[in-house]
Amino acid sequence: MNRHIIHKFYVIGISTRTTNENGQSAVDIEALWTKFWNEDIQKQIPNKVNDNIYAVYTDYETDFTGPYTTIIGLSVSSLENIPEGFVGITIEDAAYQKFVSKGKMPEAVVNTWMGIWQNKTLNQNRAYKADFTIHGKKYYDGDQAEVETFISVKE
Repeated sequence: MNRHIIHKFYVIGISTRTTNENGQSAVDIEALWTKFWNEDIQKQIPNKVNDNIYAVYTDYETDFTGPYTTIIGLSVSSLENIPEGFVGITIEDAAYQKFVSKGKMPEAVVNTWMGIWQNKTLNQNRAYKADFTIHGKKYYDGDQAEVETFISVKE
């Protein structure tokens, strides 16, 4: 298992409440990404630490089969000055299992999530605190793109 301890950090971004039921998350999350790019959301986030884009999955009602919140934003140095219409979240210290999606995006990330959802052992060990993907510099590498996914696991 590719296990990591992630230390506390903050994210400010835009959010939506969704569910994986009937493919609803694909519609909602695509709309959130469209808003993120079309409205230059990354340029509106104060106190950013770097240009890595985070997609955070949190506030799980039950597990990945129930409603949850998705936030797309940037890591920031503090949650002060959250712009109107944006949300802030603290990702607490926790254990994570890391996955790397490689290839054409967003298909490669979608395939990673499909594998995660089908992994019964992993799903029994998930903490359902805050899972996230990091879209760094390699995200823009076309067919060679890479995105890191971190799934919170029980310690």
